[in-house]
Amino acid sequence: MGKTQHQGPIKVSKKPAPEHWVSPIPFGLGKVKPKHIRDTMKIMWENKDNLNYAKNILTKGVCDGCALGVSGLQDQTLQGPHLCTTRLNVLRLSTMPAMKEEVVHSDINELKKYSSKELRGLGRIPYPLIRRKGESNFSRISWDEAMDMIAEKMKKLDPKQYAFYLTSRGITNESYYVAGKVARFLGTNHIDNASRICHSPSKTALKRSVGIGASSANYQDWIGTDVLLFWGSVASNSSPVSTKYMLAAKKKGTKIIVVNPYKEPAMDKYWVPSNVESALFGTKIADDFYQVNIGGDIAFMHGIMKHWFEMEEREPHAAINHEFVKEHVNGYEELKTKVEEQSWEAIVNSSGVERTRIIELAELLAKSKNAVYAWALGLTMHSFATDNISQVANLALLRGHLGRKHSGLMPFRGHSSVQGSGEMGADPFVLPGGGWDEENVERMEKIWNFELPKWQGDIVGVTLENATLPDDHERKLNLYYMSGGNFLETMPNPDFVEKALANLDIRVHQDIIFNTSTLVEAKEAVIVLPAKTRYEQEGGGTSTSTERMVYFSPEIEGNKQEVQEARAEWKIYIDLAKRVKPETAHLVEFKDGQSIRDEIAVANRDYDGIQHLKKQGDVFQWGGAWLCEDGVCPTPDGKGNLIPIDIPSLDKPEGTFYITTRRGKQFNSMVYKETDPFNEAGRYDVLINPSDAKKLDITNEEAIVLYNQHGVFQGKAHFADITEGNVGLHFPEGNFLIPKGVYDGPSGIPQYSIAVKVEKAERFNARKDVDYLEDRVEDLEMEV
Repeated sequence: MGKTQHQGPIKVSKKPAPEHWVSPIPFGLGKVKPKHIRDTMKIMWENKDNLNYAKNILTKGVCDGCALGVSGLQDQTLQGPHLCTTRLNVLRLSTMPAMKEEVVHSDINELKKYSSKELRGLGRIPYPLIRRKGESNFSRISWDEAMDMIAEKMKKLDPKQYAFYLTSRGITNESYYVAGKVARFLGTNHIDNASRICHSPSKTALKRSVGIGASSANYQDWIGTDVLLFWGSVASNSSPVSTKYMLAAKKKGTKIIVVNPYKEPAMDKYWVPSNVESALFGTKIADDFYQVNIGGDIAFMHGIMKHWFEMEEREPHAAINHEFVKEHVNGYEELKTKVEEQSWEAIVNSSGVERTRIIELAELLAKSKNAVYAWALGLTMHSFATDNISQVANLALLRGHLGRKHSGLMPFRGHSSVQGSGEMGADPFVLPGGGWDEENVERMEKIWNFELPKWQGDIVGVTLENATLPDDHERKLNLYYMSGGNFLETMPNPDFVEKALANLDIRVHQDIIFNTSTLVEAKEAVIVLPAKTRYEQEGGGTSTSTERMVYFSPEIEGNKQEVQEARAEWKIYIDLAKRVKPETAHLVEFKDGQSIRDEIAVANRDYDGIQHLKKQGDVFQWGGAWLCEDGVCPTPDGKGNLIPIDIPSLDKPEGTFYITTRRGKQFNSMVYKETDPFNEAGRYDVLINPSDAKKLDITNEEAIVLYNQHGVFQGKAHFADITEGNVGLHFPEGNFLIPKGVYDGPSGIPQYSIAVKVEKAERFNARKDVDYLEDRVEDLEMEV
């Protein structure tokens, strides 16, 4: 049967819906909320030296902010213009001038006093730079010298001793593809990307559960579904345009449910600035919040399924879609056995949610013909993350909420085109168009016409650990080539990360700006290469959204503050290949962006169609409107797999708290505001339940200390509506408490949640010399 195609943007009702209003007071005056209009004016002022170019980026380019995929001011979901503050906040990266020479070459210890936010404000990297061991500042270097130096080093090393990493700051599919191809051409499989530390478990879990590696549904499926379930996601904060879709969904009668430890204010009430009604009166977004324990999601879902099976006992077909399960699903009996083994006591204890509340949601889902399950980092940043997401897939499969309109599974991606990174092969486990299996390796060797390295490459976390291996180890990492990224502010245990970065012989930072990791020493040299932005890439480029829309973003002329020496990222990779292996480098040569897209269409068969994207507004959706359409999954037998999952045991001794990291006014690790406009929390504020604080004799805004065997965090108590026994910290500030080397086995994402003790600062400081840091915190010890 042919795939249903997406219908394109739909009209949305303009009729006011006062039942969803937050307050009759216009613009929410006097409430704690973002000042969108004021912020927009401020951003215009920031870009005043390049206003025309800024306007062209917004009206012609594909958004380089979140992964909704707004092209110009339009998207494929709703008619009308869309613009948000996330996009406006990253705008300056593309319009600002180069750093002043005296700043670029100033003493490194002066630069180290700046935060990443302040470094970003200094401007773009003007030309290639080098800082050799022992030097106290960067010196200018020519492109030829820089590239020769990197190439000479690579020639001396075993390919297992160098690695590539690509972040997701507006990098195009073309750059991901060329980087993946060049890495393999040079003989290394150590290539990874930013999705490893956000949504890699989503892909891993969806592959094993239903055979797909992306969202099965569209944003349009939100509008008119019975239930839209957000799991561990603050969609309104990370992707503000999505609030317009939520408003449209509510007007069609959709119930929005949020499962999250913290009652996120942005998912409770939101003023959508580009919708007149919402800008004036606000929108009540969530119909209900289920406040689970951090790490309690698997148990919570067991509770839903347990109640479904109890409903079935009383009345067959009351909760399970038996027709769908019989025809399209494996493993029903095994799952049922596993769920029925769980006691209600264990479920309530782990999830932190009362049985009556779990039953409420179970019955709502049982009565819902359609549901869309969307999730983000609240489910993925755990050492059992893949199991978390397979458990969500279990819910959808039992109800048949898959492969059709208004139903499906949606990993809610954070960054523009991070979806494309793995699909282009910039990942140690995959090649374009498939996994690292014999058949796909052979197929790609034919297309690329060179042999691929047959050893398993390492994920980013392990690669950093490899930098600290003894010199004679075959995987001792000596050179790390990074396109963007700041591991100091994204990986657990920043002290270790700094040590690892400093232990490399050569570190290459291909980037548009300095960040704190650029300034770390290296044993031989740090080389910095100025990259072009997405909008300067010759011949344009493409990016893939959460809903699998592949958008073309044209090259935008007229940047009067252009960095003359910056180069398109894919061109730099090809230049490197030519210097390392000049005899065979013609095998990775591309003359322009079009020729890369022509090859992508062959290499990844899902992307057949990318070659026709040539001008602004061109878009196609790979896979059609729904993956697993009509319940048929791209698994070997065409069926989805129910996977029996155990409730994880969290190492959470009596009297400790579990931490979660959250994003305030920031985009991944790029912080824009020191105070979160949704809850007035500062960067070092710790969200804590008032009743937990009372037991510890802690008052609101009092200085407190969080500590475990990995680190100490000094902050301030900020009373919040968060589940008891859990605390919330900003990311990356809280990363000092997180251990290195703890990963979700199947996907390789690091664990970002851990047990900590919480104490009044005065008590901690009075006793720390005696009790704490000299002795290990015994009851927090865990085997890694």
